[in-house]
Amino acid sequence: MKIVLQIILWIACIGFGYLIYSSVNAPIEFANVKEERFQKVINTLKDIRNSQEAYKSSKGEYAKDFNSLISFVENGQYTITQQRDTSFLEFNEQFGIDMLVEKKIIDTLGFVSVKDSLFKKDTRYKTMMNVPEAANGEKFTMDAKKIDKSGFSAAVFEAKVAKEVVLFDQPKDLVAREKTYVNVEEVNGPDIRVGSLEEVSTNGNWPPIYDKKDRN
Repeated sequence: MKIVLQIILWIACIGFGYLIYSSVNAPIEFANVKEERFQKVINTLKDIRNSQEAYKSSKGEYAKDFNSLISFVENGQYTITQQRDTSFLEFNEQFGIDMLVEKKIIDTLGFVSVKDSLFKKDTRYKTMMNVPEAANGEKFTMDAKKIDKSGFSAAVFEAKVAKEVVLFDQPKDLVAREKTYVNVEEVNGPDIRVGSLEEVSTNGNWPPIYDKKDRN
């Protein structure tokens, strides 16, 4: 009987020890996994933002879907221009004399490929709709529209993914806590996103630390 009790006590001690270890170590492991995965997601969201900004500079609005955006990156071109000042004398009928006229002239110097400008020889733009390391091939949600701001029509876009998609295999309690963060040092809210459909902004909701790291 004594041996049985000792075995039970040893099992209980091991069990309590594991629970203590897990309670201390689990948040550390979670933080490491989160930071690595969030960085990859944010890098892709930056690619989407850069591509959308190029799209808008060419078309005056943002792309509503990835097919249009990727096609533009593949085939689109930037126009390279140069602005110069010029002045000349021109007869003014009102005053009956020649008067100096100053104008700005914009010259087209050439064109450069959007693909080469943004991605060089990298073809990652072709898969930028895919959430990195997603368990079931989930894709980013993206939309674009125009909103009224102080009487002006402004183009906006937003791309995002739910945190729980990125942290699919992590402890549910830690993921639930992660979704409620409102902190300047954290990715705030339940999603990782760039842009906004309510405000004229192309910012992401991540802290500066994710902007200081190079793409892997």
